[in-house]
Amino acid sequence: MNLKRVIAVANQKGGVGKTTTAVNLGASLAELGYRVLIIDLDPQGNATTGLGVNIKNLEYSVYDVLIGDIPVEDCIEPTGVKGLFIVPSTIDLAGAEIELVPTFSRELKLKKALEGPKKDFDFILIDCPPSLGLITVNALVAADEVFVPIQCEYYALEGLGQLLRNVQLVKNNINSKLQITSIILTMYDGRTKLADNVAYEVRKHFGSKVCRSVIPRSVRLSEAPSYGQPISIFDPTSRGAIAYKELAKEISNG
Repeated sequence: MNLKRVIAVANQKGGVGKTTTAVNLGASLAELGYRVLIIDLDPQGNATTGLGVNIKNLEYSVYDVLIGDIPVEDCIEPTGVKGLFIVPSTIDLAGAEIELVPTFSRELKLKKALEGPKKDFDFILIDCPPSLGLITVNALVAADEVFVPIQCEYYALEGLGQLLRNVQLVKNNINSKLQITSIILTMYDGRTKLADNVAYEVRKHFGSKVCRSVIPRSVRLSEAPSYGQPISIFDPTSRGAIAYKELAKEISNG
């Protein structure tokens, strides 16, 4: 089955597990035998360092793709996981938001850049910044699907309405294929009543879009990036690794 899926991992709230999900879902999909490309669109570059890429050695980054029209192919870096590649980000990207403003077809930059690489990968996962500016709009225009990580904590649904409106705006005006296909519950702590309540509310609200696999709150998951490794390499038997493995199976069959 020819998948070729381009997925934006988005939620304008910070700290909900976007990067953790992009990196670990990407690694788990690669371990299932898919070719996966992660696009790090966050100026903080956490997906880049979390996959062990040293930004000091980079000739080009995603900034050069958006602003300098450098081909994506020239920016792709291998990772420690077979079949998993990344287009890295650096702090330069922080200025791109403003530099894109006067640019012609500024919302379409990433979409055009991905037209070539698209055929070489089964999954392209775009790790979005925690804002709804032009960079995130580029991701939503380039993608066919949106995955929304939601943390199982108080205020989990706050700000979500704005994301849903923006997705709808992009869908109505530029990218009619765009769909929110998966809501991923993250940072789930089974010992708290609150986590259960949030999970219940989210499932009530979004129904079958909410993934069955739930990502637990886990110290090992938060330690892995400092070693430049996805959880599946850092601690393959941990609850976090198992959860992302299950999520990858669910998403690739879904």
